Amino acid sequence: MMSLSEEAAKEIRELASSAALKRDMTIVAKSQRKVFLENGKVDVDAYVEFVCAFNEFINHGPKKFVPLSDRDMRL
Repeated sequence: MMSLSEEAAKEIRELASSAALKRDMTIVAKSQRKVFLENGKVDVDAYVEFVCAFNEFINHGPKKFVPLSDRDMRL
C-alpha cells in the first residue's frame, strides 16, 4: 500500500471536511435510484434477475439449492 506524504494527507483531510464536498455528496446521494425498490417494497424478482445476470457476467455457475433449516430467524 502506498503511503501519502504529510502534505497530501493534510490536503485530503481539509477536503473531507469542506462544505463543498459535503454539498456535492448530498446531491449525489439524492440522485441515486433505489434499484430494488418498487412502491416502497423490495422487488425480489429484480434482485434475483440482477444476481443471475451478474453471476453469468463473472462466469459463476449457479450453486446447488440448499433449503433453509432454521425455524427461528431474526434480524
